[in-house]
Amino acid sequence: MKVIAIANQKGGVGKTTTAISLSAALAKLGKKVLLLDLDPQANATSGLGIEADSSIYFPLIGEASMLDQVVATSTENLFIVPSGMDLSGVEIELARRDDHLTFLRDMLVDVRECSDFDYCLLDTPPSLGVLMTSSLASADEVLIPLQCEYFGLEGLAKIIHIITQIRESGAAPDLLLGGIIMTMYDGRTNLSRQVVDEVTKHFPDHIFERVVPRTIRLSEAPSFGKTIFQHDASGTGSRAYIAVAHEFLERHGDAPVE
Repeated sequence: MKVIAIANQKGGVGKTTTAISLSAALAKLGKKVLLLDLDPQANATSGLGIEADSSIYFPLIGEASMLDQVVATSTENLFIVPSGMDLSGVEIELARRDDHLTFLRDMLVDVRECSDFDYCLLDTPPSLGVLMTSSLASADEVLIPLQCEYFGLEGLAKIIHIITQIRESGAAPDLLLGGIIMTMYDGRTNLSRQVVDEVTKHFPDHIFERVVPRTIRLSEAPSFGKTIFQHDASGTGSRAYIAVAHEFLERHGDAPVE
């Protein structure tokens, strides 16, 4: 099983939308996916319409195992460990731990050893705090959602630097940059095309070929507690994330389940 962190320290880049939509797309393609909501805002949890007593908070404070908190979603093959507001307070406590970079990796040992899932995706908070850095240190690779705007390029340089720091710290020396997914693309603007061209120039092996368009349907789906495939199954957002999921599997030498 691969652990994939969906990360960008900048907010509003489509990070949680990508975490939900890619997870759901992989599930539609027959892969069993576990999504961990590590963001105190709990947007991945609410975006999937989950209301449960389970929470990732309990494993983080040592009161439960991660697998004990797994909840099924309304999408076949997709499961989640929900988040909640309690998570915002626990980060300060976690920062005092000597093992603040590696504690989450240790907590994911039982998840990695479990044969129930093909992929575990981590929806990280849009910050440089302990939850984000420990998520990176516990992952095999990082996927970076990047909005097609100028400030996105600045954010990309920062997250790449953070990945390098995590590697050099020794906490995750084999951490890979798994890919860059361009989001909020507007083909009518020169800026979107220029940003994609710039990222392609510097990261030709990492940028995903399929870009995710800016669509109202993608933005409004979470307010209904639905994935984009439940909300607008034949729309451009659904088609984009299915294409991204196919490319993701190709990059991992994997194939959809027939």
